Amino acid sequence: MKRLALLCLVLPLSGCASLDAVGYYWQSVRGHLQIMQAAQPIDDWIARADIAPALRERLQLARRARAFAVAELGLPDNASYRRYADLKRPAAVWNVVAAPPYSLTLHTWCFPVTGCIGYRGYFAEADAQAEAARLAAQGLEVDVYGVPAYSTLGYTNWLGGDPLLSTFIAWPEGDFVRLLFHELAHQVVYAEGDTLFNESFATAVERIGVALWLAAEATPEARAAYVASEARRAKFRALTRATRARLADIYEQKEAPALDTQALAAMKTEAMQDFRARYARLRAQWQGTAPAQVAGYDRWVAQANNASFAAQAAYDELVPAFEALFEREGRDWRRFYDAVQQLTRQPTPQRHEALRGLLQETSLARDPHPS
Repeated sequence: MKRLALLCLVLPLSGCASLDAVGYYWQSVRGHLQIMQAAQPIDDWIARADIAPALRERLQLARRARAFAVAELGLPDNASYRRYADLKRPAAVWNVVAAPPYSLTLHTWCFPVTGCIGYRGYFAEADAQAEAARLAAQGLEVDVYGVPAYSTLGYTNWLGGDPLLSTFIAWPEGDFVRLLFHELAHQVVYAEGDTLFNESFATAVERIGVALWLAAEATPEARAAYVASEARRAKFRALTRATRARLADIYEQKEAPALDTQALAAMKTEAMQDFRARYARLRAQWQGTAPAQVAGYDRWVAQANNASFAAQAAYDELVPAFEALFEREGRDWRRFYDAVQQLTRQPTPQRHEALRGLLQETSLARDPHPS
């Protein structure tokens, strides 16, 4: 789970104070300003005599990808991702997510402008762990995970924009470019308080965009590496989606008269044990390949719970619908963005229903006589 961490760092103090979150507000502002102060223009980094050749090459790649994002994907031509900062830590922020023991509905935090979101980001891991402990004491299942990048939705472009970070600069080319496109997409469309919509949209942009990048700009080696990485990612997503659906079915039964808490807990335990056993078999197929990617999956599986499964849903559930919308709009980026923007004007349930309806229409058009 490595995506957007929307922080309360562009809002009036009074707005955050009304939510009894002054301390959170200040850690957000302080942490973001420290990153902004550490960032320097990419050209200045490239010109340095003491820069590592691998970093110089990657920053040159970033420059090309940033230009591609504007010219080919219609993404914003602004100050973001034209500077670089070495954070000297493994994550930009640490996100906290939480969910009840028998539900896949995320606990939410509400802020002005961003609305209610199902995670809370901290610039210090210790602070994130403290918040997680507080929520766990309330009986919630919690997860804390590092986030390599976050978006300020373009609100801080006047300060120099969101910078490239050392936390993801060394990723394989396809993954690096994909994340860059994802974060820029958040600056195009943002629906207040609708994490599922926002993340699924940005993920659709990244998937379509990286395919275009790889076809036009990448080396055969980079394309092959990304294809292999995506194959592993697709199998892992299929496994987690299936488990999430199984857990959802179990939790729907919690009001059944014949089912007590002990029986519900046993069904949940069985589902989780099966998930980890199936992952172990899948992992055996990857033995000796992509150690960084597999290690990330290992960590996710080891700490998987309702919170992590629910948070993951935000990044893939509506992606096929956005991809279908892109095709419906003739693969024209401007028309696609306009259509997505129109959806943000609808109430959340209606926009989700519209997207799922579009996906159903697309499926029927492909197979008008399903068996």
